[in-house]
Amino acid sequence: MCRFLFIGFLLCCFCINAQYGKNCEVRQIKLNIFNPGLEYEMGVGVNSTLDVRVAWQAALEPASAEPYDNLDFFPAITAQYRYYHNFNGRYHRRRSIYGNSGNYIAPSAAIFSPGDRVVEGNLVEGVHGYGGLVYGIQRSYNSGLSFSIDAGAGYYAGPFKGTILPVVNISLGWIISEKRWCVGL
Repeated sequence: MCRFLFIGFLLCCFCINAQYGKNCEVRQIKLNIFNPGLEYEMGVGVNSTLDVRVAWQAALEPASAEPYDNLDFFPAITAQYRYYHNFNGRYHRRRSIYGNSGNYIAPSAAIFSPGDRVVEGNLVEGVHGYGGLVYGIQRSYNSGLSFSIDAGAGYYAGPFKGTILPVVNISLGWIISEKRWCVGL
């Protein structure tokens, strides 16, 4: 029994040691002008963040027979768990990682609340959303300007037959509040 407790204690010490230091910003709030709204990104690990966006977001109309032809703005909440895989490489090449400037892979989920609408002669009620995986880049500059784009695929579900469609998120705006922690330039 003591042996198991000792092994458990050693594993906990290794886990605690592995999480020392961060490359990510502790938190930052961004004002998005491309998809009007707010974005909050907080560091949750050494190279990972949780990003939540509340905005009027451009999206496909998945209830349509031709969703690629119907692009509209819907109120949405989007969440991503971003893992920045190239922070160390950027830092060693003397590139800035300020404002979480890096490339990331992220599971992404969004809920759209467009309200009742008529699509191709049919009344569509309620919310719809997607869950999927995206790859993206984010760059932030000392002026506060921030840009990110990610693309991937997601499974769209709602008051229609579910389907897999492309996901593209674009964010262009300014960092209006930040809590610095990153070790980058």
